[in-house]
Amino acid sequence: MAKPTKQVYSFELKLALVERFIAGETAQDLAAEAGLSSSGLLKNWAAAYRREGPDALRPKPKSRPREPDSPPSAELPELERLRRENERLRAEVAYLGKLRALRAQERR
Repeated sequence: MAKPTKQVYSFELKLALVERFIAGETAQDLAAEAGLSSSGLLKNWAAAYRREGPDALRPKPKSRPREPDSPPSAELPELERLRRENERLRAEVAYLGKLRALRAQERR
């Protein structure tokens, strides 16, 4: 059995309906005209529009935001690059120290 898919409305349609709603047309009439599932959907869009402006009506990305790529080392200031290298080397030394201690325990 196929899952029902969520209806997706275009930014332009949402914006036009919200502007007409704010201008004074009723939510019920606009929802019926546009074939919306309920007038509450239009009211939610209008509330978001009032809070955040037109961009609130744009489609949202479906996936997790991407981590920004780390800039190439040539673009980092030398001090920042050296700090990162120092931190990496500290972690490496700590790892090797623990590994050496574990091997010493095994020999006993």
